[in-house]
Amino acid sequence: MRIGELSERTGTSRRLLRYYEEQGLIVSERCANGYRDYDPRFVDRVIQIRGLLDAGLPTRIIKQILPCLDKPRSIHFPDATPEMIGTLERERDRMTDRIECLTRNRDAIAEYLEAVLGGVRDRP
Repeated sequence: MRIGELSERTGTSRRLLRYYEEQGLIVSERCANGYRDYDPRFVDRVIQIRGLLDAGLPTRIIKQILPCLDKPRSIHFPDATPEMIGTLERERDRMTDRIECLTRNRDAIAEYLEAVLGGVRDRP
């Protein structure tokens, strides 16, 4: 698929897709006319990249953990430094805290909606 379709399917600007490619997060083949051609599997990859960026991970770390996102997985980190491991542990813990907060908020909203909608349904 061309860059425009990948952009549309992922909600990611073409400029960002080119940046992801410069960073080695995605790759494209070049058509005879010079257009980029992306494998459809990059739709999921771009969505994962965006999620990791939104979580605060830098692209250099994302590039190293991308093999963990693929199946079958082939994970090999000859250059995993104590700094990188510490960063990943902190990010994992921060994400866990955020997930717990979001879960509590979702449950509170669901409870509120249940009460509100239950009250509406009980009216004559």
